[in-house]
Amino acid sequence: MSHHHDDNKRRFWITGASSGIGHALAERLAGQGDHVAVSARSEEALNALAAASGKVTAHPLDVTNREKVHQVIDAIEAEGPIEVAVLNAGAWFLMDAVELDVDKVRQAVEVNYMGVMYALEKLIPLMKERGEGHLVLMASVAGFRGLPRSLAYGPTKAALINLTESLKPELEKFGIHVTVINPGFVDTPATQDNPFPMPDIITADEAAKHIAKGIDKQKVEIIFPWRFAVAMKLLRILPYRPFYWLMRRIMSQ
Repeated sequence: MSHHHDDNKRRFWITGASSGIGHALAERLAGQGDHVAVSARSEEALNALAAASGKVTAHPLDVTNREKVHQVIDAIEAEGPIEVAVLNAGAWFLMDAVELDVDKVRQAVEVNYMGVMYALEKLIPLMKERGEGHLVLMASVAGFRGLPRSLAYGPTKAALINLTESLKPELEKFGIHVTVINPGFVDTPATQDNPFPMPDIITADEAAKHIAKGIDKQKVEIIFPWRFAVAMKLLRILPYRPFYWLMRRIMSQ
């Protein structure tokens, strides 16, 4: 009986797992018996996660290092196939247009977009060969429309949403599922210094619950909290004139 139960356990890889949503998700999945390989730059945080659960293995990684990304995937795959990859590593900063910092913009592109690409480059052929797999990309509702001060962050998340839409129809014929996660505000180290009100903010643990459920259902999009998500979806289809009027209102507050 227990053997049959083991068959339901999956093998995950989560990047950006040292804090926030990635950390909470790793704990939740390990808690239900799934195998979770965790990556992030902080070796200490990963080792603490692994020490707390026999189901977690630590693989320190800077996702901007293409060669290292491939090595880590090889190391994890040596233990068993990555069935679900949650590509969650992210760099987040607010930036004013008049104080454009190109080095920071490059960092956001390298972490948020190229970091995902380096993983996909290796994972897609592996999953295609097996005829199954699940790629989960962490975007954001900030990718739906350009928001004030989001110029270093929002466009990278818009790119991931676009990327998901591009990959999904191509990859599903090989048995590979593609999911995009678009969270609203989640209480994590990344959002703690935000100088603006964050409506409907939820905990990282609540976010992890939504994500785990959505992965189980192989949803196309995992989006939460729902009220804020609906508002952002509407914002996405708002014509330019009312959209810019709204943005000016928000900025003048």
